[in-house]
Amino acid sequence: MASTAPVRELPPPAKGLPVIGRSLEYARDPMALFRKQWAAYGPVSPMSLLGKDRWVMLLGPDACEVALRNADKAWANGPAWTYLVGPFFGRGLMFLDFDEHHLHRRIMQQAFTRDRLENYTAAMHPAITAGLATWTPAAGFRAYWALKQLTLDIATDTFMGGADHTSREEMDRVNRSFIACVQAAAAIVRYDVPFTRWRRGLKGRRHLEEFLTGYLPSRRAEATDDLFSVLCHIESEDGDRFTDEDVVNHMVFLMMAAHDTSTITLSTMMQLLGQHPEWQQRCREEAQALADRVGTTPGLADLESLTSIDLVMKESLRLRAPVPVILRQAVKDTVVLGTRIPAGTYATVGLQYSHLLPEYWTDPEAFDPERFSPERREDRSHRYAWAPFGGGVHKCLGMFFAGAEVTALMFHLLLDFEWSVDPAYVAPINNHSLPFPKDGQPVDLRRR
Repeated sequence: MASTAPVRELPPPAKGLPVIGRSLEYARDPMALFRKQWAAYGPVSPMSLLGKDRWVMLLGPDACEVALRNADKAWANGPAWTYLVGPFFGRGLMFLDFDEHHLHRRIMQQAFTRDRLENYTAAMHPAITAGLATWTPAAGFRAYWALKQLTLDIATDTFMGGADHTSREEMDRVNRSFIACVQAAAAIVRYDVPFTRWRRGLKGRRHLEEFLTGYLPSRRAEATDDLFSVLCHIESEDGDRFTDEDVVNHMVFLMMAAHDTSTITLSTMMQLLGQHPEWQQRCREEAQALADRVGTTPGLADLESLTSIDLVMKESLRLRAPVPVILRQAVKDTVVLGTRIPAGTYATVGLQYSHLLPEYWTDPEAFDPERFSPERREDRSHRYAWAPFGGGVHKCLGMFFAGAEVTALMFHLLLDFEWSVDPAYVAPINNHSLPFPKDGQPVDLRRR
């Protein structure tokens, strides 16, 4: 029986600043803005952001579920993400929709099979141990930036087979190019104008394309275990394959996702373990027991046995989701929880807000990894109460790779180092694009 509940119209948004709307409010404190919107409007609220008045914010797991499941195919990824960062990551899997997305995802799934993940995991260990050997322990060690360089090295080794021993100077330039592309999302001037974030992002994208295109012929010529080569050679069960342009577009996006989001998660874990030494010791004892049993290059199944590290990782993803919001655009008129959303409306789907709602989480602001234990499983309070990897057909295809990468790196960190963080420390987060600690995440680091 069709619902007879009345459908309300979306009210006009609260006025923000000219051109940028309420973007600065989000950058200052996303959760404060979410709470203000929730208190004023509930789960479906009007918003003005980045020069667009036709914007809606979806908050809470029920509203997020409607957009993520997308049962009526009213929501598209491409138009929304293209507006935000299209010139820098366009044509990555996240930007594709419907039949085209389905085709590319079917091909790319072949790059993330269990056997492939085993190979990628084996390739991570040398990069991790080499990177950690260069760390100089100190009070106030800036963990975020050290981790960012290390995760880029891991991505290079795993995805590109070491990129034929590319120089450190070139990899530093690649890292700066990724940072420029990500930071361009917050650009106010969204044109190719000198001295702007947008211009720096465009230059970064051109450099990344040149960097990857230079390696493309060798990867096409020989099938190896690195992801770049895999993308050049995999095909769907129907024989569909990626073009050279597809491979480069997917590599730019995957390398960004693999090292940017993992860096945020690892940085958060280091902070929380530094502030909760009992959990750091529990995780270290677990890592040491595994090392005593299988050595210091554990395989994928071995890493999956590190349950305490897994609990801490999940809790870190809850407290500071690397991607706190995702974007959609309504491609036709639709209804979300009784509110009519006109075609053309952009949507901010506030995943992070669901992670901190007391209706679904006990003492949601507290660090409590046991909430994910088999006895409690608070993440099952709602299918979308915890959704750091999104959901529906666009759920992150690399989530298991990310889990292996974070666990492998934390395994080595715990064996090689001890660290502490002031319990009163609160990370000053830059929220202009993906969240990261503006102070570089200082920890007092000691080699064991």
